[in-house]
Amino acid sequence: MQSKASTVKDYIDSLPEERKLAINSIRKEILKNLPKGFEETMQYGMISYVVPHKLYPSGYHCNPKEALPFISLASQKNYIALYHMMVYQGGLHDWLVKAWVKATDKKLDMGKSCIRFKKTEDIPLKLIGELCSKISVDKWIEVYEQTIKK
Repeated sequence: MQSKASTVKDYIDSLPEERKLAINSIRKEILKNLPKGFEETMQYGMISYVVPHKLYPSGYHCNPKEALPFISLASQKNYIALYHMMVYQGGLHDWLVKAWVKATDKKLDMGKSCIRFKKTEDIPLKLIGELCSKISVDKWIEVYEQTIKK
């Protein structure tokens, strides 16, 4: 079920305690490592990290009134999801698969830009931080524009 929270604080406050702790830990790691220019907001019922309109006035092609999404974090019914819009682009997928196995010794549960965490104790925070640090705002805009032209 999509959250109706309008602020990140309201979203986190609405979560069960275990999920609250996990989401806060992931959020802290993302904020610590996210390149300059991205902004945290609520978008599509999730905590999202976006390219704001002041940097990319065109916005998201599906809805130009929305800022360009990059990463989103959500507490779903059976797992926590981290959505990374570039995880299948530019060699990032191969890096992630290898780094995941090295960091966790487990199989990556992923599909369509969504990394799923079924057990909160299995969340590799440092790896998430490293993943978030790999793409600048300018690089994301460049890849995004190439993708929507196809």
